[in-house]
Amino acid sequence: MPRFAANLSFLFTDLPFLDRFEAAAKAGFKGVEFMFPYAVPAADIRARLGANGLDLALFNLPPGHWDKGERGFAALPGREDEFASAVDLALNYAEALGCPRLHVMAGLATHGATRAAYVDNLRMAASWAAPLGIDLLIEPINTKDMPDYFLTRTADARDMIAAVGAPNLGLQFDLYHRHMMEGGVEAAIAEFGHLARHYQCADPPDRGEPSLAAIDYAAIFRAIDATGYTGWIGCEYKPRADTLSGLVWPAACGVTLG
Repeated sequence: MPRFAANLSFLFTDLPFLDRFEAAAKAGFKGVEFMFPYAVPAADIRARLGANGLDLALFNLPPGHWDKGERGFAALPGREDEFASAVDLALNYAEALGCPRLHVMAGLATHGATRAAYVDNLRMAASWAAPLGIDLLIEPINTKDMPDYFLTRTADARDMIAAVGAPNLGLQFDLYHRHMMEGGVEAAIAEFGHLARHYQCADPPDRGEPSLAAIDYAAIFRAIDATGYTGWIGCEYKPRADTLSGLVWPAACGVTLG
């Protein structure tokens, strides 16, 4: 049975960030994830995790100038020193929070992203993370939600993981992004599931709560189970109303949050 982590950058957003931890635990979640923690002291986040008995599944490296349109810079030549500082900051947070995996955003093709820079930066970051027992993840993202993102296809992520050759580099498999970009979600789980260190879910086309419509999530969760995966599935979706009223989807899909 999959375990589901509430993405606190998407869920319970009517509450201040630190109050979302308690709300997630009360709703039945045993784990959480979020995008960027860096505006909040790690000690404050750790306190909320501990007080609510929550595991932290994942967060992202700093993405660069998000408000100016940047979406990571791991694949951008000339940003190596900045990337090294971002890795250092993220690893410090991950150690303080007991978080075993970090998502590394590539950046945009239109900002000059290259495969060579991506490989070199990922190899460096993975070598720094390995002694700490931390996995780094790369995620194909669809170009409707994030135009011009450098990594968009699952096979390209597989090839990048092979090129870097680091045992602690894996796939962040977002089921929604796969459907929007390529389709064939269930077949892709069978083909690429051995690389997956983390999954995320949302319902196409509006990125709402999982359902049995565009993606039959009951079948998808069974397919993930069949691969032997025992990690987290992040709930990175946009509630169609309020978060709590949308939490009828686990029963409909034959799963429980815990």
